[in-house]
Amino acid sequence: MVVHELSPTDARRIAVRAQLLDSSRPVELLDVVRRLTLLQIDPIAAIAPSADLVAWSRLGSSYAPADLSRALENRTLLELRAMIRPSEDLALYRAEMAEWPGSGQLLPWQEYRRDWVRANDACRLDILDRLGSAGPLPSRDLPDTCEVPWKSTGWTNNRNVTQMLEFMVVRGEVAIAGRGGRDRLWDLATRVYPDDQVVPVDEAVRTRDERRLRALGIARARGPECPVEPMDVSEAGEPAVVEGVKGTWRVDPTLLGQPFSGRAALLSPFDRLIHDRKRTLELFGFDYQLEMYKPAAKRRWGYFALPILYADQLVGKLDATADRKAGVLRIDAIHQDIPFTKTMTAAIDREIKDLSHWLELDLTLPR
Repeated sequence: MVVHELSPTDARRIAVRAQLLDSSRPVELLDVVRRLTLLQIDPIAAIAPSADLVAWSRLGSSYAPADLSRALENRTLLELRAMIRPSEDLALYRAEMAEWPGSGQLLPWQEYRRDWVRANDACRLDILDRLGSAGPLPSRDLPDTCEVPWKSTGWTNNRNVTQMLEFMVVRGEVAIAGRGGRDRLWDLATRVYPDDQVVPVDEAVRTRDERRLRALGIARARGPECPVEPMDVSEAGEPAVVEGVKGTWRVDPTLLGQPFSGRAALLSPFDRLIHDRKRTLELFGFDYQLEMYKPAAKRRWGYFALPILYADQLVGKLDATADRKAGVLRIDAIHQDIPFTKTMTAAIDREIKDLSHWLELDLTLPR
């Protein structure tokens, strides 16, 4: 097979176009989620929830968060492990759910989880019985009859019901049926998931790799293990090398050789274009970290700084906060990684104004 030789510009444009961030904006939320394969859920909303920010950055101010709420209510989109996915994609996960905690030789952490669920099987059955008779319910309304507490060095320690629910999700037994405020509402998976034909594991993994590459455009075949959504794509697509970057990539051949027209965009810190920080540095030369967990004095760009895309380059970060009590979108700083031209400045300013318009907040600029 021919190895495609790409310039850094080629690689960046493939990535931007794959993520629907070029000048040809999509018009439908469902089309966006199907192309991106997911919207990541995160509770931090210094400007807006990440899933909404990602949708807005593609669709513009025609997007309303109510559109996402409706899609979840009518279940054209579903929530699975903190990711919003098209409902038809659940068929690509059900076979693996049936094999939980995995096939073949299990790793020690898989054995620990399997053994903990087995030790608390009575609690699992109590939860299924309660949901069967009264679901959907928040986790606080479900019985904790675990005999062996869940042990963790993190925040999940002794949170037996929520931990059991997470394992029951990956077993395909329960699902998130909606939300009541910020509370997830749990129900039996048979009431939530579509009754589509289950795709066998090998075929499902291959299809997910292909869709992930279609969404990313260019990615590594192998990467660090990610518990929910991988960053690599195995043997999907075709091999490619990028001038000046070590190693071989995989590229979606349908995205090669297409004309490119870019625009300005403000990205969520969890946007898939920049989610793989190593890939972002290799292809875009863009150094970025989410700094909300750092002490204020050690932040370089801000609590929830938005990466700024212009055409095929990541050119800076926007330090902004949505102060809803005051009714303003406060711009604290615009960090320029490269000097902005007048054209860039005008395009980025328009995007900032569109963000404030979408949020229905007045814009307050730095002095």
